[in-house]
Amino acid sequence: MAHTNDSPAGVLGDRAQRVLKALVEQYIEDGEPVGSRTLARDGGLALSPATIRNVMSDLEDLGYVHSPHTSAGRVPTVRGYRFFVDSLLEVRPLDGEELSRLRRSLAPGTGTQEVVGIASDLLSAITRMAGVVTLPRGRSDSLRHVEFLPLEGRRVLAILVIDEERVENRIIRTAREYSAAELEQAGNYLTRNFAGKTLREVRRQLVREMREAREHLDRVMLAAIDMAEKSFEPADGGGDFVLAGQTNLMDFRELSGSVERLRLLFDAFNQKREILHLLDECARAEGVRIFIGEESGYEVLDGCSVVTAPYQREGRVLGVLGVIGPTRMAYERVIPIVDATARLLSAALNSR
Repeated sequence: MAHTNDSPAGVLGDRAQRVLKALVEQYIEDGEPVGSRTLARDGGLALSPATIRNVMSDLEDLGYVHSPHTSAGRVPTVRGYRFFVDSLLEVRPLDGEELSRLRRSLAPGTGTQEVVGIASDLLSAITRMAGVVTLPRGRSDSLRHVEFLPLEGRRVLAILVIDEERVENRIIRTAREYSAAELEQAGNYLTRNFAGKTLREVRRQLVREMREAREHLDRVMLAAIDMAEKSFEPADGGGDFVLAGQTNLMDFRELSGSVERLRLLFDAFNQKREILHLLDECARAEGVRIFIGEESGYEVLDGCSVVTAPYQREGRVLGVLGVIGPTRMAYERVIPIVDATARLLSAALNSR
């Protein structure tokens, strides 16, 4: 199971791990700060409240739990959840009825767009959180050849030969005039160095790596970067996703307690850019991937966890599906649901 940062395994002794596991499970169950008496009574730990109180104090010092306001109870931190998910979680097998429902709904022979929408609805309905599925990308968009021709008024015609037979012409506006010779060199440079890579990979590699060393680049490289930034933008704005059940998130008081937080989250769903970027990252991981709170790198998702898995056809990843919910989610249940949905969606698309 891929995750975003190294687990601090080995820092906690057996007793501390047992207390942390019981505390996280109790908090996920009822959403209230967990006190030592509750754990002594309901946690099945066979430890006294005083012992549990000492262990909880140690866990707080290590950053695995914290005390909200003046409450005597503790709640897990992102670090606590991460340790729980990586080291303590017992993933339940998927409920037979839920698995049957997924199998029936994600039947082979359904149209791609329709089956993606069904998968999103199912994830939302079964988990009571938000279900998200990125739409399949078209073909691999693998670059074969690129050519740039000057037009009038700081405009350039970019001719992209993609995959085996597709040709795309894009007119781009540039910051300065480029000579025909400069454009020819830029096209040759990109074809020579990036043929066989997807447009997205070319753009990402050029823009990220070369921007850092911009002052050391010659004019050909600078021209190539300028052209690539504009010509290799995905024509459709970078993909899309189908989202279902975002209003379910209003049922969790840690998210709905702040109207502003909820508004920002729903804005992010509508604008899509940040969510898509995160899902794109997940497409490069194998199997289930989990971002907890601020691990996503997007402030708007700080109170949320995102559990994703890629789906594929003929061995090629087409997109990603997942569940977005509060950090206080039942991971042992959500993980197998996401995993099974990704497998069944892949099977439905492969049978076509």
